[in-house]
Amino acid sequence: MWVRGFLTTDPMAPLTFPPPDKTLAGRLISRPALASYGIALVLGLAVLSGCGKHPSGMPNYGPPEVGVVTLQAQPVDLTTELPGRTVSYMISDVRPQVSGVIKARLFTEGADVRAGQPLYQIDPAPFKAAYDSQVAAVAKAEANLATVKLKAERYADLVKLNAVSKQDYNDAVAAAGQGQADVASAKAALETARINLAYTRVTSPISGRAGPTAVTPGALVTADQTTALTTVQTLNPIYVDLSQSSAELLKLRQDMASGSLGGSADRARVKLILEDGTAYPLDGELKVADVTVDPTTGAVKLRAVFPNPRGVLLPGMFVRAVVNEASAPAAVLAPQAGITRNAQGQATALVVNAQGKVEQRIVVTSRTVGPNWLVTSGLNAGDRLIVEGLQRAKPGMPVKVVAAGSKPAAPAMGARP
Repeated sequence: MWVRGFLTTDPMAPLTFPPPDKTLAGRLISRPALASYGIALVLGLAVLSGCGKHPSGMPNYGPPEVGVVTLQAQPVDLTTELPGRTVSYMISDVRPQVSGVIKARLFTEGADVRAGQPLYQIDPAPFKAAYDSQVAAVAKAEANLATVKLKAERYADLVKLNAVSKQDYNDAVAAAGQGQADVASAKAALETARINLAYTRVTSPISGRAGPTAVTPGALVTADQTTALTTVQTLNPIYVDLSQSSAELLKLRQDMASGSLGGSADRARVKLILEDGTAYPLDGELKVADVTVDPTTGAVKLRAVFPNPRGVLLPGMFVRAVVNEASAPAAVLAPQAGITRNAQGQATALVVNAQGKVEQRIVVTSRTVGPNWLVTSGLNAGDRLIVEGLQRAKPGMPVKVVAAGSKPAAPAMGARP
């Protein structure tokens, strides 16, 4: 009776045990019975635990859920960030053209100057005296020319009457020609004296910003000395010299020649990022690409020009230039989270095909565009790229597709959490 109640599968059936035996024999007999009771209890619990199993004996899991991004073809500006340094648009070392003593400095160091503005005054006294002397020499030559010219004219009439010899006439004509040459020579010397006198005012050859002065009033300077009195630099506009790999430049030009890209690698818009990380507010333009490759670095020198009305850019500053080289009219951008590498180092991607199954692709990328890869082959517009749940997706298996970034749904009853 008690055994049936214990072994029944009815959980409501009462469990009965034999009454305790007070005798020694009863106690000895009851110990094995208690062991059998424990075995029967374990078997009963095992039967009860199997009641929640699926009839097939396996858990009821659904297909794994993956987040996908549908790729779209879109126009993309291709940019390259290059290091560079600012260079003066024009630079001029101001040196004296004549020797003398500096009498005055006529500008403020660090100020903007105009082309032709006087910067220094050299003592003009000796040059003024030389100029005046040449003025007198010209007057003397012209007076002598008038005398010999009249004499030659008179002899021209007399030689026709045989009143003077032909030799005297020829001498008079030669003297008139010599007088004209003397006047021309005196005028040339006068012009030289005038130029030297003008050189005593040392002027700026270009418009720009004047640097520190190397001399003070009272200093002796000499013509064509090696030390510059000051340096004037044009800062508006200003150049930015950049370096780009010759291989990258060659590939870019080949893509443009094939028609896959638009624009010009030699005339492109450029943006600047300053040393402190801030963006320069004005855009520049790429003007010159060097025709020579540096054999030590394999790089080509590029030069961009930027407006600099407020003088923010100074020569020698290190900057980073973002060069807008070209544009791809129908580029396919894939999020970097969806591109992985296989054992051979090839870029791979998992996409969900029209049958809702995972398909692996070998892709080729050319560069990064923000957080995305620019894909040149392997992926097309309209492909559903898996970017979330990659560890649960295997090629050939069906998956449940949701938009990437959406909140995951609650797992169904019996599904894997």
